[in-house]
Amino acid sequence: MDSINKEHISALILLRGLPGSGKSALANVLSESGKYPVYSIDDFFMNEKGDYHFEFDKNYLAYKHCEEQTKKALENKIKKIFVAHTFTIAWELEPYFKLASQFNYLLFVVTVENYHGHKNIHEVSQEQLEKMAKKYEVKLM
Repeated sequence: MDSINKEHISALILLRGLPGSGKSALANVLSESGKYPVYSIDDFFMNEKGDYHFEFDKNYLAYKHCEEQTKKALENKIKKIFVAHTFTIAWELEPYFKLASQFNYLLFVVTVENYHGHKNIHEVSQEQLEKMAKKYEVKLM
């Protein structure tokens, strides 16, 4: 890192965690309240009034939409780009790993934990949260 001009470092930061963990709140802080873009699969399910309406059968479209938005930001050489999503399974991260490599961005994966006890805003059931937690993959080494 010493030989790299730190002024020109660009980063793709993936914020992952279960619903209600605070991914969106952290993304807002890290993006300096919108100075840098924050993308989410949830964005696909928001209407113009900001109401969230999840449709399971369109989930794959939401994944693609988020990837496309991220790719456009990378193409535009935006210095910091944030993606906030559950990313519970490794395959969900892989497209972003490839994009970071393709555009020569540093990649960071940040896990957000729910120490504050907040509830998720998307009404994901406790049963579903427990299922997500069981399949949550972590790579520490």
